[in-house]
Amino acid sequence: MAVLVRLIVTLGMLYVVPTGLRLIDPAGLRATARIWPLFAVPGALCLWLPRGDVATALAAVYAAATLALAARAPARLLRALRTPAGGIRAPAPAETAVATALVAPSVAGTALVAERTGYRLFGFDLDILALTVPHFHFAGFTAALVAGLVCRAAAPAHGSLARWAAYSVPGGTLLVLLGYFVDDWAELAGAVVLTGGMWAVALLTWREIRPAARDRATGALLATSAAVLVATMLLALWWALGEATGLVHPTLTWMAATHGLGNALGFALCSLLAWRRQARDAARQEETTP
Repeated sequence: MAVLVRLIVTLGMLYVVPTGLRLIDPAGLRATARIWPLFAVPGALCLWLPRGDVATALAAVYAAATLALAARAPARLLRALRTPAGGIRAPAPAETAVATALVAPSVAGTALVAERTGYRLFGFDLDILALTVPHFHFAGFTAALVAGLVCRAAAPAHGSLARWAAYSVPGGTLLVLLGYFVDDWAELAGAVVLTGGMWAVALLTWREIRPAARDRATGALLATSAAVLVATMLLALWWALGEATGLVHPTLTWMAATHGLGNALGFALCSLLAWRRQARDAARQEETTP
């Protein structure tokens, strides 16, 4: 399991985060996305070293970048809350999801430093800390990001469902995080909310985003991401239910090989590739439009 988790985390650090930043704000986050590998490479390298001072120092480099990224979320959210008249409005669902995406890697970075140090942060086992790193790159960063993108694209036709997806993915992620500190039942509640949000993302992707794809390859990537979500989130529910009730459920090793790998490759990678292709096509169309 350890090798698989390291590979998934490496994908998240080196590709998922910088690609996602370009999708969030191609202009405002362009510089951050460009320099991200300077911090991600030490973070990825530390995964393959024994726990100790060197691994901790490399992990701290990456954690510093994630904390700096998280620090940008409040200002961005406040700008979105201001009305033209200078008042304050309720947070838009897409912006709420994007703010969650910006903060999520900092949870992963903090857990990474603790795990590489060998320190049981908040009393958690080192294996749980190690799994927190991929979880908040994919279930945190990517899931919230894609929920925000889907909300922006699908809101005109399916406003209620799109808003539900954009609010429930960040909400479910937060509940799962709180469940770490409360009990398995709280984590199960978070898994239910997060699953509902991700299934809404899958449905909107399949019904609204996929048919509007500009080419077959993009459509296939979107279809794959939607189909994979249905299966991987069902596994997440099964595992959370088993932890809370004691019913038979998959082991962490099995979950990493199925739920984790499926979310990383089938959902996150396919989604980002598809949205990146769509963003490039839209930019080219703008350049050629008189």
